[in-house]
Amino acid sequence: MNNLDEMNDAALLDLLGERVKKERLNQNTTQTELAQRAGIDRMVLARLENGKGCTLTSMIKILRTLGKINGLELFLPEPGISPVQLAKLAGHQRQEASGRRGRPPKKGN
Repeated sequence: MNNLDEMNDAALLDLLGERVKKERLNQNTTQTELAQRAGIDRMVLARLENGKGCTLTSMIKILRTLGKINGLELFLPEPGISPVQLAKLAGHQRQEASGRRGRPPKKGN
């Protein structure tokens, strides 16, 4: 397991490229086949696999085509509300209905 915090950008790009390549090979797919199915140029995929990176849009297309798009949930999960925000909101939550405040009730109700 790699300690991602200690890796520089170039090393992370290499790692991402290696993982995409391994997954592609595990699925017995050529670069050309994957690129065509993902709707990207083969050189975009080749650059990614060689640690040169790609656009976020291309990465999403590649992950979706490889069937790994749900991995983004692990990568960047939906943030919950922080305890500080929760405490701030607690003081603003309604405790009861405001009612009609001095207005006479409408006839027929």
